[in-house]
Amino acid sequence: MMDNEQSASDVIMAYRRRRERMVPLLLGGAAVLLLVVGLVLVALWLSGDSPPQLPALFASATPTPTETSTPAPPTATPTASLTPTVTMTATASGPRVYLVQEGDTLTSIAEQFELELDLLLAYNPEIADSGTIFVSQEVIIPAPDAEFPTPTPLPDNLLPGTLITYVVRAGDTLASIALEFNSTLEAIVEENELEDANDIQIGDRLEVPVNLVTPVPTNTLDPNPPTATSTPLP
Repeated sequence: MMDNEQSASDVIMAYRRRRERMVPLLLGGAAVLLLVVGLVLVALWLSGDSPPQLPALFASATPTPTETSTPAPPTATPTASLTPTVTMTATASGPRVYLVQEGDTLTSIAEQFELELDLLLAYNPEIADSGTIFVSQEVIIPAPDAEFPTPTPLPDNLLPGTLITYVVRAGDTLASIALEFNSTLEAIVEENELEDANDIQIGDRLEVPVNLVTPVPTNTLDPNPPTATSTPLP
């Protein structure tokens, strides 16, 4: 009985010894196998179309610089500026253009702009000629301190009876007009088909035949001649 137990114990011990010897061999073989496989893979990798650069294999990773965002300086908040007070600009004193409104008359326009009617007509000869105005018609408004347009001097060599157009002004009479142009009252009345020599108005346009008489140095006019009336035109 004792011999059998001794024999079994020897067998077990021999098996353990063999296993202990086999483990290092197996581990060594596995390590060699892994080494061979690794070398093969490295060789294949290096022999490829795009082999890696050796320095790149051993170079340490260079840290990529990161951009540090610098905070923008604070933007100045615009301060609300005071709007300058609107100042009234003096209106140009003239001349300027006025459009006739409904209900206007030459007299009302002259009064509106504080003008003498004859001054207004002197700057608007076409209105003085027609004697009428209409809505939206342009009327030239002279400055309140404007003077009458200077008439163009007549040539000295005008033939007797040459007709000129004259616009009647305040204080004019047919006799004064005739004297100014070396004409006659009768000739002016006849040329303009006037029924009454006293019936002339500021702004009337008269055809005056000039140089009909020789100028005289003294005034032989009637001391109380008929004067141009200031009856307003419509």
